[in-house]
Amino acid sequence: MSTYMPKAGDITRTWYILDAEGQSLGRVAAKAAHILRGKHKPTYAPHADCGDHVIIINTDKAVLTGKKLDQKSYKWHTGWIGGLKEIKYSDMMANQSDRAMTIAVEGMLPNNTLGRAAAKRLRVYKGAEHNNAAQKPVKYEL
Repeated sequence: MSTYMPKAGDITRTWYILDAEGQSLGRVAAKAAHILRGKHKPTYAPHADCGDHVIIINTDKAVLTGKKLDQKSYKWHTGWIGGLKEIKYSDMMANQSDRAMTIAVEGMLPNNTLGRAAAKRLRVYKGAEHNNAAQKPVKYEL
């Protein structure tokens, strides 16, 4: 018995839709990262990029459990002196819920070339409308 090694030509990528309405932001992000890596496939290999495309819709209706909405914040640095910026998740979910979901998913992907390639296959939308109908995405049940 030999170990299966997927080749670039053998990988078929399907499109999945994840609906975040009423779901926890972290659970949707974890499932999206799982699909982007390709861990849901029996042909998964950690050294190969065998993941699928993911479309996340209704991110403005995703929920944060506990007191995260008030206590959690997102910080980044501009690179300039005194350039530390901070935004509360209550403001981020109100104005940029798609950005909050993208940050959550990218944080669950590896920090290497495989993770960067997987992040390019992620599409996030605030509402229920998306412009990827031509790819015939399949609804993925959480």
